[in-house]
Amino acid sequence: MRFRTVLFDLDGTLLDHFDAIHRCHSHAMRRIGLPAPTMQQVRNAIGRGLEDAIADLAGRENVARILPLYLEHWRATNLDDVKLMPGATELLEALNRHGVTCGVLTNKRGESSRVVCAHLGITPFVRGIFGAGDTPWLKPQREFADHALRTLGGDAASAVLIGDSIYDLAAAQQAGLGFLGVTTGTHSAEELRAHGATEIFPTLVELTPVLLSRI
Repeated sequence: MRFRTVLFDLDGTLLDHFDAIHRCHSHAMRRIGLPAPTMQQVRNAIGRGLEDAIADLAGRENVARILPLYLEHWRATNLDDVKLMPGATELLEALNRHGVTCGVLTNKRGESSRVVCAHLGITPFVRGIFGAGDTPWLKPQREFADHALRTLGGDAASAVLIGDSIYDLAAAQQAGLGFLGVTTGTHSAEELRAHGATEIFPTLVELTPVLLSRI
C-alpha cells in the first residue's frame, strides 16, 4: 500500500499536552470540592473527547459544572508548556516534500487544536485540522474520518492514520485506513496490539523511515 494522505492524532502523537490537560482538570475539580486527579488517571481518561474525560474523572453528574471551569482555565494557560513530540516537525516536513497530504484528526476541540498547531508552527504542514465540535462526529466514528478525507481530497485506500490510542486504531479500522501506532501517549504497545494493531513504534522517529518507504 502506498500512502498519499496521512492523518495524525494530536495529543500523545504529534504533541505533548498532558501537563496542561492535567492542570486544567485538577483546577476545575478542586473548584467544586473534588480531589485533583493523578496524571495517570488523566491519561487513562483522554481520547474520547473532553466531556467523556470529565465524566470518567469526576462523574457524569459533574460534567456541566466542571466543563466551563476547565475551559476557562484552559484558554488562559494551555500554551504554557505544550511541546511537539520528538521527530514531529521532521516527519511533517518530509511528507510535505514528497507531496503527501497531511491532516489532523483529533477528539481535542477543533478551536484548541488549531490554536496549538499555530503556536507550535505546524499549521503550514497540514491541509486541514478536524477536531471535536467541527462536525457531529468524533473518533472512532467512520463519518469523521470520511469527512476529513473528502475535504482533503484523499481516499481510504491510500490513507493512513497515525495515533497513540485504541480510539485512533478503532477509527482507522472502521474507516478502512492503514494504521501506524506510537507509544508516546495513552496506550501501550501491548494494548494496541490486543486491539489489532500490527505496526507500533516507540516514537515518531522510529516510525518515520517506515512511513516514508510507503509513499
